[in-house]
Amino acid sequence: MPRLCKWCNKPYVGRADKVFCSIKCKSDYHYDLKNKTYRASKQIDNILHRNRSILYEIMGDRTRKMKVKRTVLDKKKFNYKYNTGHHINKENKMYHNVYDFAWMNFSDGEVLIIRRNT
Repeated sequence: MPRLCKWCNKPYVGRADKVFCSIKCKSDYHYDLKNKTYRASKQIDNILHRNRSILYEIMGDRTRKMKVKRTVLDKKKFNYKYNTGHHINKENKMYHNVYDFAWMNFSDGEVLIIRRNT
């Protein structure tokens, strides 16, 4: 019984584990998948790199820990929604990571920025 190609939907016959009707369809499928993934991740990577650059610009090369007003980050268009991870410390406070930096929001409108050891 013929099955349909995953890429072009044309019927084909072959092994039970075969998914594409030809090498070209298989190649086109994976090329398209790779491009869609690249475009989506590139936008997110750009935001993450910008966030890291903003934190680096504020902290400089030598500073390990600094408290700043949230408005400082807001003016530089820091995007709080994007981070590379988070950590909850012993006091149950959450740090948001952007690569080798982390920040924690305080209720008084300040943000603690720290540089993680890498």
